[in-house]
Amino acid sequence: MDSEKQGQIDAVITWVDGNDPKHQLKLEKALGGKSRKKIPGADNTRFGNANELKYCLLSILTFAPFIRKIFIVTDEQDPNVIPFIEKDFPERVNDIRIVDHQEIFRGYEKYLPTFNSRSIESVIWRIEGMSDNFVFFSDDMFLVKEIKPEDLFVQNRPVMRGTWLLTPVLRKAWNSLRKGVNKNILNNHDFQPKPSFHFGQWNAAALLGFKWRYFFSSHTPHAVSKKTLETYFNENPEILENQISFKFRHNDQFNFASLTYHLEIRSGNTNFAKPIFSFLHPYGRKEGYVDRKIKKCVENPEIKFMNVQSLELCNKSDQEKIIRWMEGNLKA
Repeated sequence: MDSEKQGQIDAVITWVDGNDPKHQLKLEKALGGKSRKKIPGADNTRFGNANELKYCLLSILTFAPFIRKIFIVTDEQDPNVIPFIEKDFPERVNDIRIVDHQEIFRGYEKYLPTFNSRSIESVIWRIEGMSDNFVFFSDDMFLVKEIKPEDLFVQNRPVMRGTWLLTPVLRKAWNSLRKGVNKNILNNHDFQPKPSFHFGQWNAAALLGFKWRYFFSSHTPHAVSKKTLETYFNENPEILENQISFKFRHNDQFNFASLTYHLEIRSGNTNFAKPIFSFLHPYGRKEGYVDRKIKKCVENPEIKFMNVQSLELCNKSDQEKIIRWMEGNLKA
């Protein structure tokens, strides 16, 4: 398909620097004296930073030059990306814009500050001046090979990468049992299960009337139609407000990408694609893990996306190996 008919495509990256003292003070105030251990969504790794944003951004500019604008969403922080953009892509400096939480939470400022990726992602469609079609990245997602608009949108509708799974009945039962034990036996009324990637996606499907199965999307960039979300939340403002009311990730929330996909499916979109990507979680792995992952990524021409989780926690040698490979891949 002629890419011009796809329309403009923008990119959105969510980012936080958890080492920022101002951010840490906000976080401690929001905790209200509670231990982070009692709030799963407040884990340190939720706010980790190992300069992934640089490589996420450069990978988009390198392998998806058709992307019109890139919006970096953050909370009163400066990711300081201009110096390396000026060095490698000086012609694209004006295509990068920092978006503060105040902009996307306009009208809902009472829920700020927030430390909840699920809440933040649910309002990124409210970025001013963004194209109707956009692709969402968390800062630990990267492009590793050239992509085309058709990898993201076909006939002006999002491509959905994932697979169908059955309703997580056992997980639901286990969570209910744990809640009951903690509340009625251990007298731990603050207990909540750790927010689950699977359960957040099921919550989205169930919200839209799916009963027996759900479309499980992977750790890849997600193509999104702004109009689809805008229409849904304008018709269901209470759902949006409940979603963004949680300051920390909560097991009752839905996964934003999953909601967009199930809305698309419900409206007849059948642009399904295999979830072919490279997933790295290098922390605590045995020697050779990173080498095997990189080798697989290089040798498989179908792998165009990479997700590296908790890079800041893994040993220095593996960190340097991953970064060195990404830098070389960008210049190849």
